[in-house]
Amino acid sequence: MGKWRALVLVLVHVLIGLHIAHWLSNGESLTPVEPSEAMAFSRSSIVNTGLLFFAATILLTAVFGRFFCGWGCHVLALQDLCRHWMLKLGITPRPLKSRALMWVPALAFFYMFLWPALYRLWIGDSLSVRGYELTTSEFWATFPGLIVGALTFLICGFACVYFLGAKGFCTYACPYGAIFSAADRVAPMRIRVTDACESCGHCTAVCSSNVRVHEEVRDWGMVVSPGCMKCQDCVSVCPKGALYYGAGPIPLFAKPRPGRVIKPKTPARWGDEILLVLSFALAFLILRGLYGAVPFLMALGSAAVVAFLALTAAQLIRQPTLERPGLRLKRGGTLLPMGRAFVGVLVLLLLFLVHSAYLQVHQELGDRAYAQTEILRRTVLATPDQPPVVSDTARAEIESAIPHLLTTQRWGLPATLGNAARLAWLRALTGNTEAAKDSARVAIDRHELPGEMHQLLAHLALAKGDATAAISEWNLAIEAEPDRPEAYLAQGLFLARNGDVGTAQLVFDRGLAAQIASPELSYNAGLARALSGKTEESITFFEHALALNPQYLEARENLAGMLASLGRYPQSAMHYRIALTQKPGDIGTRLLLARVLFESGQVEDAKAAIREALQIDPSNTEARAMLDALGEHDSGGSLPPSSERSN
Repeated sequence: MGKWRALVLVLVHVLIGLHIAHWLSNGESLTPVEPSEAMAFSRSSIVNTGLLFFAATILLTAVFGRFFCGWGCHVLALQDLCRHWMLKLGITPRPLKSRALMWVPALAFFYMFLWPALYRLWIGDSLSVRGYELTTSEFWATFPGLIVGALTFLICGFACVYFLGAKGFCTYACPYGAIFSAADRVAPMRIRVTDACESCGHCTAVCSSNVRVHEEVRDWGMVVSPGCMKCQDCVSVCPKGALYYGAGPIPLFAKPRPGRVIKPKTPARWGDEILLVLSFALAFLILRGLYGAVPFLMALGSAAVVAFLALTAAQLIRQPTLERPGLRLKRGGTLLPMGRAFVGVLVLLLLFLVHSAYLQVHQELGDRAYAQTEILRRTVLATPDQPPVVSDTARAEIESAIPHLLTTQRWGLPATLGNAARLAWLRALTGNTEAAKDSARVAIDRHELPGEMHQLLAHLALAKGDATAAISEWNLAIEAEPDRPEAYLAQGLFLARNGDVGTAQLVFDRGLAAQIASPELSYNAGLARALSGKTEESITFFEHALALNPQYLEARENLAGMLASLGRYPQSAMHYRIALTQKPGDIGTRLLLARVLFESGQVEDAKAAIREALQIDPSNTEARAMLDALGEHDSGGSLPPSSERSN
């Protein structure tokens, strides 16, 4: 079946290429059909194509067995290609046998998909669907760059096969394989056997998933191992035609065939297992996120390879003879030339890991301090024409972060992605304007948060009174990231605060055209129209903002005010009442509600609203004046002018 499966896997890559081509030609396409995209639901309850695809493959696996890995996975295709080339060279990959590391895929699956959802439940968040993102114009946003992507494929698709055996990445790193293995345990469709089987072992010889096929069908009447990927190579080579793929009992409740006694597996060497686990954990912690570039799956695959090399180094010390596929390392207690070269490579790897650990410690310390500035950074972006207020404690935290980030910059082999942007922010918050500008420009050249960096440069320009330069930087921010609302908001608010409401409205409208789902842009577009006397138009935008975010209090209060100005009092009162459910202690909103109720003829209800305001603040002079004007016992009268204005 190898040729047929190779053809199917080639077609899978053709489909991937067509998907990318469709995005490049149209500017928009389906969100990536990739299981990792399902994390968007775990983290923020967003349904995308990746989630639908992942869910469908899990359900199908629960019926047909673990077929997707064998017939549809692009990483497995690379592993099979590597194994094919190695066999052509006369090298047979040997599988690493570790019971402890086999838990890595399950732990990785838990970390990626279950932990974010459990954490959200713990903090009281809801897992109900919040939106659908089935198409995207940011197709490549969740993928690494070309170099990191190529290294990921080389490590996960090739290095893992040589060091860990065929399907090595699937066995010891792949988080998706964990859930597919679990679903396979209940699948009725699997490899089964007839009485014609003679246990010749041809099936086991050709299995690239390291399954002892002839033993499993002898003992169970079927292949029960979840490592079986339904390639059906074993079926195609059986000289008696005894194997077939068909329905029957599921392995979860399977019992051995009559007369068969399942021998216990050879106990693990716990010393080796502990060494594998410790070296894997250390390597993963060191490599994950190294230089801001090493992704999760690449770190898993690399850590598994490092664990294997650590075990090999230990065996090289204690065993008189040691060989690896294609390599003779030691014989009779003497290191052979390949063994000496191998030791040299291990020394270089150890130096690299120690150096990387040193950088990661400094990066972690710098990142922790940088994370404490999040509120300050948001404040700067939201109010660019006002200098941030930095407390002495925050300043000390910021100043402690800069040396750590400079250390990674000075001693890192490549530059750490994102550090230039971090340094730009930290220097700006400590008042080192020129250094902040230099770092921001370096960050832009490296494509590190270009939109945010241009916004920071706009803030620094305003701090020097250069409004023209600030406007230019905001335009560059919009050009760099047209789908993000922050630059539109900052530019529009600056223009509005400086009296140019008409131009501010144009900026907000331009932002809405690019990001229609931004409640803040819709609210400010409505506010600009309200200030320009375009009351009916403003109502439309306030309503749109509330449709996007029903908890948007400012939009609701302004909508209520605009409705009242047009005499639509019942609707206005409804929105004021909803606003009070969000902010029950707001006296101003209660008095505005009272005025609307009075204008609609509901005098007693208006009095009740005023009395509720006085219960909150008995000394409120405006409420007293309103109640006196209405009179405690008559239903007539008029209200004095309001000192409150809608936001």
